[in-house]
Amino acid sequence: MPELPEVETVRRGLAPAMEGQVIARAEVNRPDLRWPFPDRMAERLTGQRVSLLRRRSKYILADLEGGESLLVHLGMSGRMLVSGDPLGQFQHNHPAPEKHDHVVLHMGNGARITFNDPRRFGAMDLLNTADADAHKLLASLGPEPLGNDFHEAHLVAALKGRNMPIKSALLDQRIVAGLGNIYVCEALYRAGIHPARKAGRISASRIAGLVPIIRQVLADAITAGGSSLKDFRQADGELGYFQHSFDVYGREGKACRRPSCDGTIGRIVQGGRSSFYCPRCQR
Repeated sequence: MPELPEVETVRRGLAPAMEGQVIARAEVNRPDLRWPFPDRMAERLTGQRVSLLRRRSKYILADLEGGESLLVHLGMSGRMLVSGDPLGQFQHNHPAPEKHDHVVLHMGNGARITFNDPRRFGAMDLLNTADADAHKLLASLGPEPLGNDFHEAHLVAALKGRNMPIKSALLDQRIVAGLGNIYVCEALYRAGIHPARKAGRISASRIAGLVPIIRQVLADAITAGGSSLKDFRQADGELGYFQHSFDVYGREGKACRRPSCDGTIGRIVQGGRSSFYCPRCQR
């Protein structure tokens, strides 16, 4: 499942081809993805100008001048690809349509935005822009980890007295939005905190220290273009490269990368997900 850096990378890739541009024609080639598409989706999108492309957690939102926003979730295999962009940043020629091109947006500037999703776990919806925060998928989300509302005092207060493992707490989207398995593993490694430690038993100073570490891990991943595990691609079809920088994720049995440590990366299962960590470095 694409995490925050992958979704932010896609948003940044789409922005030059979409922001300020009119959707000249929208094609909707099936009635649903994970859930049914909203009524008359193609009709409601056609002719609308995209005023802003933004991200909330792992969702992309295209705000339209008509007062609605297109919400997009990539799911497990969804890709949004750009072709024919007149700015010359993407493929110059439109590729031939593929079997799983479920939604296609033909932009007024000649660009084409294609949502391709073989496994159909992605989702799209149309909602009132003014009420976007109340949407069922967004209403319970916590602060953005790269935003001003995610700060040391917030995280310390949110985790105070919590009896759950710190990794599970950081994956709770009500505490902080958009963090996923990969980058929580990486952040906890950098912080030297064992993923199974009870959140409420970690000192306030160590919890506070997680905030800049989480921000830096995400920033590093975005700079590298996200992580390409299985199906993720950037908007121009290129692979991300942050997976080459993983300190612990997917490195079970390999040596810890800290020069002063002779530990070996281990793996445990928490909540059905693999947690990778160094048993020597992380306490």
